[in-house]
Amino acid sequence: LITFAQYLQRCSYDGLSKLVKDVVDLAHKCAANEDAPDCSKSLPSIFLDEICQVETLRDSYGAMADCCSKADPERNQCFLSFKVPHPDFVQPYQRPASDVICKEYQDNRVSLLGHFVYTIARREPFLYAPTILSLAADYEHALQSCCQQSDIDTCLDEKATAIKEKAKKISMKQRYGCGILDKFGERTYKGYKLAHMSQKYPKAPLSEIVKVVKDIKGITKECCEGDMVECMDDRAELMTYMCSKQDVFSSKIKHCCDKPVVERSECIIQADFDDKPENLPSLVEKYIQDKEVCKSYEANHDEFLTEFVYEYSRRHPEFSSQLILRIAKGYETLLAKCCKTDNPAECYGNAVEELNKHIKETQDVVKTNCDLLTTHGEPDFLKAILIRYTKKMPQVSTDTLLEIGKRMTSIGTKCCQLAEDRRLPCSEGYLSIVIHDMCKKQETTPINDNVAQCCSESYASRRPCFTAMGIDTKYVPPAFDPEMFNFDEKLCTAAPADRELGQMKLLVNLIKRKPQMTEEQIKTISDGFTAMVDKCCKQSNIETCFGEE
Repeated sequence: LITFAQYLQRCSYDGLSKLVKDVVDLAHKCAANEDAPDCSKSLPSIFLDEICQVETLRDSYGAMADCCSKADPERNQCFLSFKVPHPDFVQPYQRPASDVICKEYQDNRVSLLGHFVYTIARREPFLYAPTILSLAADYEHALQSCCQQSDIDTCLDEKATAIKEKAKKISMKQRYGCGILDKFGERTYKGYKLAHMSQKYPKAPLSEIVKVVKDIKGITKECCEGDMVECMDDRAELMTYMCSKQDVFSSKIKHCCDKPVVERSECIIQADFDDKPENLPSLVEKYIQDKEVCKSYEANHDEFLTEFVYEYSRRHPEFSSQLILRIAKGYETLLAKCCKTDNPAECYGNAVEELNKHIKETQDVVKTNCDLLTTHGEPDFLKAILIRYTKKMPQVSTDTLLEIGKRMTSIGTKCCQLAEDRRLPCSEGYLSIVIHDMCKKQETTPINDNVAQCCSESYASRRPCFTAMGIDTKYVPPAFDPEMFNFDEKLCTAAPADRELGQMKLLVNLIKRKPQMTEEQIKTISDGFTAMVDKCCKQSNIETCFGEE
């Protein structure tokens, strides 16, 4: 049902039920006799063949019907390009009224949950099937507990908000994962996962981590390509494997492994990092002081670096995966250079100082921004971000800059209040997602050369590249527009939040016209604006006062 609803987003629940029945019937037939016709076809082609047999396909979907003339895998890529996230033609899920929902759940559980799954899948055509099923399980638990309460609606509203938040967060992370795999390829994606998994399961041996990373890469590829049955099946298989070896992986997944299979994988993904083993030896001896480093590196450098990332990550849960990959890249570059010299050991002897530069840069960025936020509060932090990013990319629309600013501010609010050892991975992890979204937009509507260059940098270097980006010197500001200073009495009656928004937009538009403005000048204008509003809103003739000011 999820697979069909994600491909055929305009199709009714009953219309899809027929397609679902065809595939389920085929599954039963093939389970009884593997040599029956159609049983040797791959899962994706079974689904797409079924879709291509829909008689009204062209009437409902227009050009999408042309995908059917292509061969696999191009046919699937073609269908994926027609998926629309949050389409206007699909309303968000409307749950039945509180006076009937509990009876509905008791009498028609399958249909009630089926319609929930169907709506989520149509609205979120890229969300992985196991996630949608786990959200349906959350919904069912909510019904089970709220139907016991006197105020069913309030109880369900509260639970629904939590489910929506969870869905939004997971959806964002999954789209990001697909984006990284698609843009940077398997080696980078596996590196990113290797760092993260080694941090999360620091007691597990390297061989187990490598196996899990390889499986995750395969599962992600299936999920991103819309092959939801394989995605769900393989993910369940991996979780069963990890649960069968809990003592090897982590003490933090036991409560997940006790859950039903539908809820298990999301729980394991959300679980905390395990405690790192005590007394891990320093890495300096093996990777820097050892005279034979070049021999090991040159013998098989992918294997050597995999082990380095694993050993480094399991010792540093307080770093982000991106920082660990920058350190690994720095180490790799150093060895590539030093192993060609007459005295490699002397050449890479200062590796620790070299690699610490990456750590210091990242820690400084987090500290500076968290200090700014805690000392000056959200509105001033947002202003600082807007000033910074409008200067870097003045070509971006004012609304988009405000959206980026707000996203970065909410990252600050979320991450800066965490314990010291969680701040950095939280900040850089989320910032990487915002930057990835900006880079995605840059592909279709180019912003400027600096942004293009940072976006095509290696995955791990994107964030430092954006941080270090200066003013766009090639930018030609638009002509001065007096309309920008056309204020009226609405400013006086506006809610504080709207007034604040008006001031932010003015600030962005000013910087777009004068990107070289100094902090001092910006402050003078901001203060002047506030003083003007205070003064004019007290006058009898507001418009005249604004005009003069």
